[in-house]
Amino acid sequence: MRAVIQRVKAAQVTVTGDLVSSIGSGLCVLVGLKTSDTKADVEYMVRKILALRLFEDEAGKRWQKSAKDLDLEILCVSQFTLYNRLKGNKPDFSAAMKGDEAQELYKHFLDRLKLSYDSSKIKDGIFGAYMQVHIQNDGPVTIDLESPDKEHVDK
Repeated sequence: MRAVIQRVKAAQVTVTGDLVSSIGSGLCVLVGLKTSDTKADVEYMVRKILALRLFEDEAGKRWQKSAKDLDLEILCVSQFTLYNRLKGNKPDFSAAMKGDEAQELYKHFLDRLKLSYDSSKIKDGIFGAYMQVHIQNDGPVTIDLESPDKEHVDK
């Protein structure tokens, strides 16, 4: 499981011009699922995303607070294109989890985030839709996070 996490001043998702979700300061998380991902990968990613210290504290010291510490919102967007490899100049997405299975695991990811935090702070796009994601990156700060191989689990 892979996530590209951006610290944002604001982010929103629209589909065919209609606003689906929006947040103010917080995190925008682009989420990709690969064919071998399981609920154990979801647990790892939820724990890391909620604990990731990308914000400064009250004294202005950087990298001290998480979105959860500061009660900020998190906008999640499913993005199968995170699992790609190039075949010549054309992307191949065969490593990405497909359709219903991906939707079910992504929903589990959102449910686990909501259970581990404040459900009203977790927003998302529309799974499988052609979305426009508007991100006002803060910093910019962008972190790439991937769940570990099963034999190398980081606690």
